[in-house]
Amino acid sequence: MRALIQRVSEASVSVDGETVGEIGPGLLVLVCAMRDDTQQEAEQLAAKVGKLRIFADKAGKMNRSLVDIGGSALVVSQFTLAADTSRGNRPGFSEAAAPETGRALYEHFGHCLSQNGIPIAWGRFGANMNVALVNSGPITIWMDSDDWKKKA
Repeated sequence: MRALIQRVSEASVSVDGETVGEIGPGLLVLVCAMRDDTQQEAEQLAAKVGKLRIFADKAGKMNRSLVDIGGSALVVSQFTLAADTSRGNRPGFSEAAAPETGRALYEHFGHCLSQNGIPIAWGRFGANMNVALVNSGPITIWMDSDDWKKKA
């Protein structure tokens, strides 16, 4: 699975002018399930995201996690994180999971985060969404579960 994680002061997602999810301080997590991903990747990614120490401690060092600060996560599906731009000018998305698998893994990822005590707000899978955020830092981190497999 792939995720683009942004530390935010606030974030929201709307569909057709209606806000469907919003958070205060925490993380905006854009998530994409890849073709061969399993629930295990979703669980590992959720565990990493929840424990990622990118919030400031009293000394101003990035040493606290989302759990430590009592923050929330806005979880938004984004299949375009699977973009292959290696040929031509039009990205290919053939490595993204099929929609039904992608939805199941997206939801499993979010539920795993919530099981770690993190309040979750959701985007709407498959919808054309408008995402608004105030990136704090700015801090933006890319995660790909394939990277962990290579190092195992």
